[in-house]
Amino acid sequence: MITEAQLAEVVTKAKEETKKMKFKQSVELIINFKDIDVKKGFAINEVVQLPKTNSPATVCVIATGDMSQKAKAANADSVIGNEELAKFEANKRESRKFINKYDFFLADTKIMPTVGKALGQLLGPRGKMPTPVPFNAPIDAFLARFRTSVKVRTRASLSISCKIGDESMEDADLATNAHTVLNAIEKKLPNGEKNIKKVMIKTTMGKPVKQVQEIKKKYA
Repeated sequence: MITEAQLAEVVTKAKEETKKMKFKQSVELIINFKDIDVKKGFAINEVVQLPKTNSPATVCVIATGDMSQKAKAANADSVIGNEELAKFEANKRESRKFINKYDFFLADTKIMPTVGKALGQLLGPRGKMPTPVPFNAPIDAFLARFRTSVKVRTRASLSISCKIGDESMEDADLATNAHTVLNAIEKKLPNGEKNIKKVMIKTTMGKPVKQVQEIKKKYA
């Protein structure tokens, strides 16, 4: 397994080789796989909570009644209910614009059937189907978890990429996040570490920088 120290070296190099821009660049982790038959339905669809973050993910809560009020009190990025869902069902263009604004969606279990009917066809392909939240669950705790999480998703592909932070963060913190994602993905692979071919780090405008030292082949 690649260590955090090794990942920190790659993060440092990726940031050093990136030209300074007028905007804050994201830092991404890229993982390439090997020895996996994508024709057999290989897919990864994970939500990974990052230990370090300074740019919270955006979360929309779909709920009514008490949960709606609690979500607003917890400062969810957006809270919508049946009225908004009806409007989105009738206007797919506005639906797409709305969906693209948010990283995650949470929904009261009681309203999930309505969500599926109104937005399911758009949310599903984007990997953004809402996480069901029981009516008596602490919505503020759900919001806190998803605000510090990233979605890692691939279908029939031998690579994934996800944001692990931005260039203003400490290299060690970015490495910690990368290591967390790497651990989570390794557990979902058929043969764990043996299915990882290459690990790279890149900034928004930079080129991917791969790990200099090859991953140890413990079972070679």
